[in-house]
Amino acid sequence: MGADSRTSNGSYVANKAADKLTQLADRVYICRSGSAADTQAISSYVQHFLNQHGMESGEPVTVKNAAMAVRTIAYQNKANLMAGMIVAGWDRDEGGSIWSVPLGGTLLPVPVVCGGSGSIYVSGFMDKFWRPNMTRDECREFVIKTVSLAMSRDGSSGGCIRTCVIDKDGVTKSFVPGSDVPRYQDELA
Repeated sequence: MGADSRTSNGSYVANKAADKLTQLADRVYICRSGSAADTQAISSYVQHFLNQHGMESGEPVTVKNAAMAVRTIAYQNKANLMAGMIVAGWDRDEGGSIWSVPLGGTLLPVPVVCGGSGSIYVSGFMDKFWRPNMTRDECREFVIKTVSLAMSRDGSSGGCIRTCVIDKDGVTKSFVPGSDVPRYQDELA
């Protein structure tokens, strides 16, 4: 997973170092786009629900169950939310999986997905250059390039890049400072 770090309100940048990758459960994360307040609230509700569910059942959380909880809240409140989310992670039942929860609360299992305001600029790039079974390093570089391309075109995207690799061995988060984000065309440093 990967995301830029800019949170904007119209032309005003409210936070240039936000972390849009939020842990929902062990080895399950959500990538948030849209209204920061909406997606933070959904993430908090789902964290609480999954924690309670885990304590009651004694079973580890699955990525699909986390995604279904996100979808339920998004769908039941679709008229009031501006929230597009991606839930991804690893569990012992399914291995790695990615679930897209776009505006309106649909739930889609996907092999790769992008969301947020910058996604319109990089969908074609992703279609052309993503391939199944990339190595861990290839995936991370693909995510960094994709996010940096979105940042180069979208005024609502920017700041630094945060990545999160989730697999059977755990979670590895990394950070690319704004000064090290690749630049394209005639972007100013």
